[in-house]
Amino acid sequence: MTEPAAAPALGVIIPANDEEDHIGRCLAAVLAQRGLGPGALEVIVAANGCTDATVARARALAPDFAAKGWRLEVLDIPRGGKTHALNLGDAAATAGARAYLDADVTMDPDLLAATAKALARPGPLYVAGRLRVVRAKSWVTRRYAELWTRLPFMRPGSAPGAGFFAVNAAGRARWGDFPAIISDDSFVRWRFAPAERLELPAGYDWPMVEGFAGLVRVRRRQDAGMRELQRLHPELAANEGKAAMRRADHLRLLAAAPVSYAVYVAVSLAVRLGGRDGAEWSRGRR
Repeated sequence: MTEPAAAPALGVIIPANDEEDHIGRCLAAVLAQRGLGPGALEVIVAANGCTDATVARARALAPDFAAKGWRLEVLDIPRGGKTHALNLGDAAATAGARAYLDADVTMDPDLLAATAKALARPGPLYVAGRLRVVRAKSWVTRRYAELWTRLPFMRPGSAPGAGFFAVNAAGRARWGDFPAIISDDSFVRWRFAPAERLELPAGYDWPMVEGFAGLVRVRRRQDAGMRELQRLHPELAANEGKAAMRRADHLRLLAAAPVSYAVYVAVSLAVRLGGRDGAEWSRGRR
């Protein structure tokens, strides 16, 4: 009698909406991962509401995944929506440990093996890689990113999880379906106390929105997402764990990067002056 195949050590779920310009690089970085043998990895691309070649370009890489003994499944979901795509991706995955990866992110070649190893520990655990912001094309975004990466919550070990985070089976059991919310990444992160979160040395490249208007739009969306989480899950807010900005922090940042500080403040003021709209999901880099 043939025994059933063991479940993969790690499932990677990639929601993708019109990502034909990015999905190939993202999946190529997955294929370049080291330290995971045949059967150890499954990848679910949850393409949702796509009107471009995202699905075709992802499916074209299926032979390369099969050659490594890894499973690639590409879901062609008619309806758009990130959290809906995450739920269908979760339903298609068989691994207990899950990683959630944005389609415009590229990873270091040792990140997934290190993630799978870390998630094998007992007890609920949230894992993130070391986030690196991709050098932007626009001057304003480069200045904003310079300041943003110096903020207290971006200090090494903080595990912000933007663009990539993972949980083991015990951690995934802390919630059911993803609700229709704005900040799906913070929704997960808040379910883990700071002591239950781990940032790995291996990293990944994450693009930031281009241009002043895009920065304002995304910041407004992020702020709306945090207000939504605080309203719906106030009991979890204590798990945020981000260091607050003190007066000394502002003075330090102003002295270290005055132009970048001015850009960051200008974006913040524009967000405040623009009101509290932006409660719907939007992609910042377009």
